[in-house]
Amino acid sequence: MTVPLKCALVGCGSIAQVHARALSEMPEARLLAFADLLPERAQAMAEKYGGKAYGSLDELLAHEQIDVLHLCTPHYLHTPMAQQAADLQINVFTEKPPVIDRDQWAQFNRLEDKVGVGICFQNRYNGSTRALKALLDSGEAGEVLGSRGFVTWRRDAAYYTESGWRGALATEGGGALINQAIHTLDLMAYLLGPGQVLGASLSNRHLKGVIEVEDTLEAALDFGNKRGLFYAATDYSLDAPILFELSCENATLRLEGERFTRFWRDGRIEQEDYTAQDPTVPGKAYWGSSHRRCIEDFYRCVQSGRRFMNDISGVSNTVELMLSLYEAARGK
Repeated sequence: MTVPLKCALVGCGSIAQVHARALSEMPEARLLAFADLLPERAQAMAEKYGGKAYGSLDELLAHEQIDVLHLCTPHYLHTPMAQQAADLQINVFTEKPPVIDRDQWAQFNRLEDKVGVGICFQNRYNGSTRALKALLDSGEAGEVLGSRGFVTWRRDAAYYTESGWRGALATEGGGALINQAIHTLDLMAYLLGPGQVLGASLSNRHLKGVIEVEDTLEAALDFGNKRGLFYAATDYSLDAPILFELSCENATLRLEGERFTRFWRDGRIEQEDYTAQDPTVPGKAYWGSSHRRCIEDFYRCVQSGRRFMNDISGVSNTVELMLSLYEAARGK
């Protein structure tokens, strides 16, 4: 039997609950410690899942011998904390985004020479995504001609003002794209390969004077002569399921949340709904429930030496496209 990997978690906010629950149920993991600048949050996690609580990552690393560190902290801390762990030969599993700018991306790229690094683009593991990719790989749908992605969610002022870091360019790195819509952009880059930005714009339409970052972004993209349209906004009335669509020679393939519909050119319509595939997996309907699948795969890859799909090279197309989108939209 494979020996469980000893792990710890830094940042004990809402997404940390998803990581902690998955880790506590995985035979591949042994959850030892939590760290947060608000000690009561780390203590609450330790009491719920077992282990020790610390008031900082420095303190945790000084007292614990771990194999994997999970980063559930504000965006701007992901790269420096990953570097801190890698310097101690500790594998890193980080929430998105791994970086917020080009300087961090250059630093982050060097980490994989030292340790295993995983990035939580969990929607690649959704049943709907896997079915879509299998169909593309089979060739039955024919060549991809174009794609579109739409994210329309709701984020009000309190989401930013109560966090202490969201809404500020220096700490969040951006808004609707880097925080909410990055998973949809990742599906485009994952399935279509490297992309170029033909044009992009960003704006703040409903939170002027509240945040520095965008609440709306729109772009025209190109994936090797496959046109892509991308739109993200956070001023809708609810968190609607994302829409991701590929126009192919023989069919239009559409994901709406975790529903996968195939509109064949001969008039056939086929659909499967993967939403309730595993109701025990924690997650929110509008951003998928595949965190555990993603985390489990990372742990198994570390244990076996197999390459993890969401390693640095595996998400490079996504990060490059995200950074290029911001540069084009900001006129850099």
